Amino acid sequence: MSGFFDKKRIIAGPGFNRWLVPPAALAIHLCIGMAYGFSVFWLPLSKLLSTRGTGAVTCSADVGFFAELFATGCDWRIATLGWMYTLFFVFLGCSAAIWGGWLERVGPRRVGVISALCWCGGMVLSAIGVYLHQFWLMVLGSGVIGGIGLGLGYISPVSTLIKWFPDRRGMATGMAIMGFGGGAMIGSPLAVELMKYFSTPTDVGVAQTFLTMALIYFVFMMAGALGYRVPPTGWKPAGWTPKEAASAKGMITQRHVHVTKVWGIPQFWLVWIVLCMNVSAGIGVIGMASPMLQEVFGGTLVGVQKGFTALDTQELASIAIVAGGFTALLSLFNIGGRFFWASLSDKLGRKLTYTVFFVLGGILYASIPSSAGAGSRLLFVAAFCIILSMYGGGFSTVPAYLADLFGTQNVGAIHGRLLTAWATAGILGPVVVNYMREYQLGLGLPRDQVYNQTMYILVGMLVIGFIANLLIRPVDKKYFMTDAELAQERKLAQDKVTETAAGGGQGNNSSVTSPALVVFAWLAVGLPLAWGTYRTLESAAKFFN
Repeated sequence: MSGFFDKKRIIAGPGFNRWLVPPAALAIHLCIGMAYGFSVFWLPLSKLLSTRGTGAVTCSADVGFFAELFATGCDWRIATLGWMYTLFFVFLGCSAAIWGGWLERVGPRRVGVISALCWCGGMVLSAIGVYLHQFWLMVLGSGVIGGIGLGLGYISPVSTLIKWFPDRRGMATGMAIMGFGGGAMIGSPLAVELMKYFSTPTDVGVAQTFLTMALIYFVFMMAGALGYRVPPTGWKPAGWTPKEAASAKGMITQRHVHVTKVWGIPQFWLVWIVLCMNVSAGIGVIGMASPMLQEVFGGTLVGVQKGFTALDTQELASIAIVAGGFTALLSLFNIGGRFFWASLSDKLGRKLTYTVFFVLGGILYASIPSSAGAGSRLLFVAAFCIILSMYGGGFSTVPAYLADLFGTQNVGAIHGRLLTAWATAGILGPVVVNYMREYQLGLGLPRDQVYNQTMYILVGMLVIGFIANLLIRPVDKKYFMTDAELAQERKLAQDKVTETAAGGGQGNNSSVTSPALVVFAWLAVGLPLAWGTYRTLESAAKFFN
């Protein structure tokens, strides 16, 4: 069986259609993207024991986090459950950084299979934790093991897609990473429907939902992993000519940097700062968008001329529905931006694309206090939507940026190390935003003004990212591998060199790809994504109604 997963077995031969690779990547990313939607489980899990009729109450404030990990007599607090979200992205960044180099050696099939085992196995372990009411099992299952699967699945297609689409690097990675953003669009409503189906008067149905989703995800992720193919070294689309090295537009090199050297290259740390600042600001906005809308506009969201603090229970419930629609609208822009901006970067170049993110983003962040103070919901919502599109675009554009600067041989491993910036931002952004909100409330500021200072801090983050992006230049030639080093690296990575410039070589998959198979592959991922988009549009419509 080990031979079945060898990288040399998935080197594509003549006649393979490269458009089969993006749906394989989407099959994995749409599953692991459910990490964004795990919050749908928090409320049911916080009522687990009380629903069973044990008379349990929520764990009190004097029960510490570590005590709550093993507590069996009280319901978990939502704040404690929320740590799962943090663990996802910490372990995503760490696992991607640790095993990114290994990915380049063994290929995406083996990594995709291990990702499926970790992500889905973690959900099974979490289901056991729910059944036994042991939160530490959920932390170990979905948080740690699932988080490792999350990181491996996230980086598994990046290098492969960039090599299959050297002519459209941004578009290719944008398609896959769009899937990661879209995973919650499918998974969240699916989880809600499953919990409704499995729930009883004494059971919230979360454990059964975990098991069902683990089975569905395992089928999709294995299909995606087994569908991966890598091109022979030197492959390129027929009729395509590479751009000149270090062009002014994209700074695109035709040489390659070894992953072990990137820690000492200034450009890597500049891109690290660029990603960290863009994501920190974006995560801060995601965390505050819904409560900010409610607290700033209050009862005017439902036609009642009252401030937020003056609303009664029914009115609060009404504006919460509107805010839910607003959150759904933002998720659509987050997902659409991943494909739109990454594809546009193929035309503009990565550096100019990030310049747009920071300049336009800074203007929009700074405008939010003014639009909120003027009561202009249209400007307020438009600013948030564009900001979220650029937040998503930052994720999908950065792999192509790395390939431009450091070459494609180790871009998956380099991208894995760069994702430590995401793990850092996942802590920095929410901490800054939450701390500033509580600080402003402590000063006695009205709720509709507590976010103003925070917005200007986020603008400051974007200024730092803007400066870092301006400083990026082509990588010095001393950092690139020599021809002998590159040959050795390709040998270790089991790469097969093409015999013709336009693609070929004799691989294990030499039959011509059937057009029907390409259509089926795209339908398999497209239909669930279309369903998730429809459900999200339904939620977004509540904002406009």
